[in-house]
Amino acid sequence: MRPALLDPLFAPLTTLPGIGPKMVRPFGRLLGRENPRVIDLLFHMPSGLIDRRARPTIFEAEPETDVTLEVRVDGHSAPPPGRRAPHRTFVSDASGDLTVVHFNIERARIERLLPVGETRWLCGRVTLYDGMRQMTHPDRILDAAGLAKLPPVEPKYPLTEGLAGGHVRRAMEAALARVPELPEAIPPELLERGDWPSFREALKRIHQPETPVDGLPTGRAWERLAFDELYAHQVTLALVRQTQVKAGGRPTRGDGRLAAAILKALPFRLTSAQEEALAAIRADLAADTRMLRLLQGDVGSGKTVVALLAAAAAIEAGRQAALMAPTEILARQHLETIAPLAAAAGIEVAVLTGREKGRTRAGILEGLASGRIGLVVGTHALIQDDVAFADLALAIVDEQHRFGVEQRLTFSRKGAAVDMLLMTATPIPRTLVLTLFGDMDSSELREKPPGRKPVDTRSVSLERLDEVVGALGRQLRDGAQAYWICPLVEESDTSDLAAATERAAHLKKVFGEKAVELVHGRMSGADKDAAMARFASGEARILVATTVVEVGVNVPNATLMVIEHAERFGLAQLHQLRGRVGRGEKASTCLLLFRGPLSETSKARLAILRESEDGFRIAEEDLRLRGEGDVLGTKQSGLPGFKVARMEVHGALVSQARDAAARLVPGNPDLEGPEGERVRTLLYVQERDAAVRLLSAG
Repeated sequence: MRPALLDPLFAPLTTLPGIGPKMVRPFGRLLGRENPRVIDLLFHMPSGLIDRRARPTIFEAEPETDVTLEVRVDGHSAPPPGRRAPHRTFVSDASGDLTVVHFNIERARIERLLPVGETRWLCGRVTLYDGMRQMTHPDRILDAAGLAKLPPVEPKYPLTEGLAGGHVRRAMEAALARVPELPEAIPPELLERGDWPSFREALKRIHQPETPVDGLPTGRAWERLAFDELYAHQVTLALVRQTQVKAGGRPTRGDGRLAAAILKALPFRLTSAQEEALAAIRADLAADTRMLRLLQGDVGSGKTVVALLAAAAAIEAGRQAALMAPTEILARQHLETIAPLAAAAGIEVAVLTGREKGRTRAGILEGLASGRIGLVVGTHALIQDDVAFADLALAIVDEQHRFGVEQRLTFSRKGAAVDMLLMTATPIPRTLVLTLFGDMDSSELREKPPGRKPVDTRSVSLERLDEVVGALGRQLRDGAQAYWICPLVEESDTSDLAAATERAAHLKKVFGEKAVELVHGRMSGADKDAAMARFASGEARILVATTVVEVGVNVPNATLMVIEHAERFGLAQLHQLRGRVGRGEKASTCLLLFRGPLSETSKARLAILRESEDGFRIAEEDLRLRGEGDVLGTKQSGLPGFKVARMEVHGALVSQARDAAARLVPGNPDLEGPEGERVRTLLYVQERDAAVRLLSAG
């Protein structure tokens, strides 16, 4: 049971003043949860800071920087009724003039905020428009009383449509007031050495900083919260290892007959890397210890076939195997590869996702419980309570970084001493493997299967969009198909990114309604699959999509990949997307459309993609260039599954966290006594609940 002390942190966000049903939706989008809680908001970290102590004159204010200006209000110019022009307010100081611009605002309101002849303080960003200084929609307009309350340093947060900075600031203030003083879980010597504040004080310093350094990832406060997260993770890994050692393994030895039938049905021979990985997995399965192996393979290196042959070894021994993928699209893609090969070997395969309902689902559950179904492919649906296996020997997790340790634990407890194979199509640098998985055996598939052709990769400015559409038309006339990837589903006020919906509409005008399909994350699974099926069958010639096609989509006839705003994607994500083409006989091209001017990092990223198709090299470069979040293609920065820790800043804390966990867990495997209780509380705060359940389950 989670301690009652933590209830205020896990209360719904709607318990905060000012967050009703209408506001909860944009907050849900921002925090990545349908029903966000107070703790989700507290761990929504700033993306930057504004030093409100910068008080230049209008003349001194540098364009494109955030400043606080003291001005006198000289006059207003309101647009005529019915016109969509902005309301302009003219202000000045001794050094010069400035125009304050507001769109869609009531005249009476703005004249109340900025009364003519009065002094006011404006917080915002000065820009140059036709050589004149202006400030559009200031963050704050203050009188003397408001200025006295202005925080010296203000965090800037990532936002989403429907939310302004003020909404997040006010909600954060209310959330901070709810944070209880927690028992200290970090060992005293580490706390002292790091000179770290308490959990509560750390959150306060980050979200209400007194100085700029307080709110930075390099500051003591952020560092403390990063250590909390890494320590909880390493304790969880240590508990998992402890449990697995204690539980021991069950040797699973196949006789090779099903594997031989599958190999005979394959249209190609295994690469030597696949054979090596398979030999290592079979040896692990046959051992009397439990397998925990990571199978890393670049895009198109043939991991699914290795997984099927590993499953065959379990089924030959009279046991079962299950493959869990993060999305329905990916699960069904695996099924497509596996089903004909399994049929050739006489293996019964089923698919279980959220879409299987009623009788169909009941039939699958019966087949798993009786042992009739040897292999099941599915999504999170596989780890629901009512899914029971006759004798699960092997649990395979694909794109494992999208699942937490807890989900893997739940999966592994669907049988007795289950062996586990984790797979990723995104090669992971060694430092990250240690951080995320501890000391785990690892196999790499560095060779491409025969027949995979290199992809011609080019970067093209978005100014040449018409030429790109023309080139696309020529490819379509030659019988090819194309992907067109956009980073967002719909336009938001804060972003100029091309929306997938808009791009699809534009391409439909050019190439016809039936030629274009649209797929994005907000569609239902059935609608996505129907759109994908039309594209895979060749009925639709262009698939406009957000990054849902990143993994697992296999359309050999698709030879052109266009990625719009490529500068906004991580390197590994771009590499994954590029891997969707080059799967057939014809030469393929990947066009990286960018909007200039590019930062040095963006230039370097696009250059590496043009030079190399080696995912392992790309992963190392990605880590070097921008931190580890994008190595796994999960978010802009930060470790996957980690809200606070940043590998490029907090990497040195990983070994400290691992050492502390290694000192704690072997001597106190059930986390008993005062120290054990404090660490249990930390595990709950960091939502490692499955680790605590592991203790109670013994």
